[in-house]
Amino acid sequence: MNKSNVSLCTKLLAAIVVISSFSSCATIFSGKKQKVDVTTYPAGARVYVDSKDQMVITPATVKIPRKKKVAITFIKEGYKDETVTQKGSINPVTWGNIIIGGIPGWLIDWGTGSIYKYPKEISCNLTEGAGSTVAPLPTPTPTQQVDPTIVEGEEKNMVTRDAPGATALERTIIRWYFDSAPQGARLYWRVISSIPSVVKNTNELYLAPTPYEETRSFNILGLTYENSRDVTIEIRARKAGYLDQVKRFNVRQAIDQQEISSFFELVKAEE
Repeated sequence: MNKSNVSLCTKLLAAIVVISSFSSCATIFSGKKQKVDVTTYPAGARVYVDSKDQMVITPATVKIPRKKKVAITFIKEGYKDETVTQKGSINPVTWGNIIIGGIPGWLIDWGTGSIYKYPKEISCNLTEGAGSTVAPLPTPTPTQQVDPTIVEGEEKNMVTRDAPGATALERTIIRWYFDSAPQGARLYWRVISSIPSVVKNTNELYLAPTPYEETRSFNILGLTYENSRDVTIEIRARKAGYLDQVKRFNVRQAIDQQEISSFFELVKAEE
């Protein structure tokens, strides 16, 4: 092979490498891991991803490796261990990758697992019973204990009937927004607490029909910033001819995000 042919082959090989590198869109834009919000009812469960301790307590955000399926285990004292096997769906970025970069880019995404994606949130209901025991999490240093989402000095201030509106928690405005398809579903809400001796569970209360939007504060008796992780708001959507749908929202997460919102895709009931 003469020098000109060798030079041409070298340039073609370099071009293929460059195209393959830039064509692995899912790997570049999505990454090999995905952040997922994990929640349990009740809250306070230790999270394991493929048996690896994530050193967090629900509700939390964890990074999950992108692959065909992943096992997420929740362990809480006094409750049975629960494992959610989450399958990955095809990442939409991958289809564009095939069109732009062809097979080389797709192979890179497949090899790194970036062709898969998970839902943004994974939740699990825990059942009372005997389960595994885990070592306590390391005690955080004083600097780690500072939570910028809590007004200084308000950590333990409790909502009471004696002094309504006195806590910063009650003055924190939360946006509530819910919609459904079809619209006109009646919304009901109630408090679900894993510490009923402090924050009581409530019966369902009628809220409004969908679409619904309002700003409200948390004036739940017994609630504090510290125990808000143990309290959940349940929203039920109900419409004649359709199955009821229920969604739950951790109060502490709602405080941090200053919002409780969701969309109900109603399913017709079988006649």
